[in-house]
Amino acid sequence: MGRVRIPIQVRWSDIDGYGHVNNAAMLTLLEEARIATFWNADLPDGAASPTQTLSGGPTADSFTLVARQEIEYLAPLPFSQRPIGVDLWVARVGGASLEVNYEVRSSDDVLCAIAATSIVMVDAASGRPRKLRPEERQALDPLLEAPLEFRRR
Repeated sequence: MGRVRIPIQVRWSDIDGYGHVNNAAMLTLLEEARIATFWNADLPDGAASPTQTLSGGPTADSFTLVARQEIEYLAPLPFSQRPIGVDLWVARVGGASLEVNYEVRSSDDVLCAIAATSIVMVDAASGRPRKLRPEERQALDPLLEAPLEFRRR
């Protein structure tokens, strides 16, 4: 399976005075792609994809907390009424964490940004990290791909 492409609609409010997606709004676009890929929303049987195994919301037994994010901007991402594409994959699975990588492409398929998010699974009752469950690992396996390489200063 490898990476998945999630279509995301850029909102007018995501655009800054220069006519492209604001750097802070980019984090929200990445979050939307992550939620669409991994989090189940108690959908009717069969409605969720096999990767949608992580529970979310205030009543979940676990939380997924962002521990780190990195974005490298390669080109301005302009507003378009057509959805942009966020290619997403899992670059690493640890004991209680995973790293998600992204390529953000304009509606014309121009690579505008690459990004990585480290996510930690946390037990809601104790507030402590918890190990990924076997079914979560199994759902993540098909999305495993090599990690991004960021430019370093």
